[in-house]
Amino acid sequence: MANRTDPAARSVHGTNPQNLVEKILRSKIYQNTYWKEQCFGLTAETLVDKAMELDHFGGTFGGNRKATPFMCLTLKMLQIQPEKEIVVEFIKNEDYKYVRILGAFYLRLVGKATDVYQYLEPLYNDYRKIRRKNSDGGFSLWHVDEFIDELLISDYSCDIALPRVPKRHTLEANAVLEPRRSALEDDFEDEEEKEDEEDAAEALEGLELEKDRRRSPQRDRDRERDRRDSYRDRARDRDRDRDRDRDRDRDRDRERDRLRERDRDRDYYRDYYRERDRERDRDYYRRDRDRERDRHRDRHRSRSRSRERDRDRSVSPGAERKRRHHSYSPSSRRRRADDGGLEEGEHRVERDEEEKKKKKKTKKEPVATGGIDLEDPEIIAANKLRAELGLKPLR
Repeated sequence: MANRTDPAARSVHGTNPQNLVEKILRSKIYQNTYWKEQCFGLTAETLVDKAMELDHFGGTFGGNRKATPFMCLTLKMLQIQPEKEIVVEFIKNEDYKYVRILGAFYLRLVGKATDVYQYLEPLYNDYRKIRRKNSDGGFSLWHVDEFIDELLISDYSCDIALPRVPKRHTLEANAVLEPRRSALEDDFEDEEEKEDEEDAAEALEGLELEKDRRRSPQRDRDRERDRRDSYRDRARDRDRDRDRDRDRDRDRDRERDRLRERDRDRDYYRDYYRERDRERDRDYYRRDRDRERDRHRDRHRSRSRSRERDRDRSVSPGAERKRRHHSYSPSSRRRRADDGGLEEGEHRVERDEEEKKKKKKTKKEPVATGGIDLEDPEIIAANKLRAELGLKPLR
């Protein structure tokens, strides 16, 4: 029964006034100790005393989202629905700032658009400091006019979705509200009056100066001379600036040409050294290739020599003696002389050495005086054959 709305309360925006607070937030308020102990049995007259004890405002805070006393009193006002005059007195209270913002918050929830703008906009002139409890449990410093601005502009405040109200310019266009008059307009009017007086005084001074100018031709001549001098000075300054700009452009062009020439030289030397390094790499590659080919050829030759050496060593002593005996037999010598071939086991190096020795012997032999020409090819061939057969040469 303690959480039900007053039966005499009227519906607000077509619903139960307590439904303006979300169900989850209402359940947290109903479970709050402050609601159970301090808000039980409150009336419109006794609620003022509890509102005067407030030292901060806000929605919910902490991990379990505990409701603040400000929200508990707001829900209590929705439950008992005080008269409009009492709410207006809350808003006009200048001694207790939290009572004022409590009334403003309640009126924003249940009031009409015209009442909201009529009673809340004057609070823009209240610059007193108030404390707001954040969701993490800490406090932040606010001002009364900031909270009022949030109520009039934002759609969400203190964890409650605010009912929608039309914009002020819409109401003014429909002639529902009068244009707003700021409290600073009186000061602005005073300033405008002062400006008008100053403008009038300046106009009078201008008229007096005009009269003096007409009375004094010498002053006009001096003013004209000053005007000409100022024109010459401006022209001189303009020419100086033009010359300075021209010199700056010329220096900029020179610097640009110098940088372009430097880039061209850098590109040339870069290409030159790159081509030189490439040619050097090709020479290195060619030299390494020739060196590898020579090494391969020498390796092949050494392997051939080693094979021939191994073949010579593999001949048995008996076969060697047989080969020597066969090489010295008359038939084998004759056969070798006929076909010019090598006997088995005979080396071409030995044969070449023997031929060189024979040539030397034939060169040293003198021409015979007995009618035989030792230089005759037939005689030379016969002597060679006789030498192979072991006979004495012809003389």
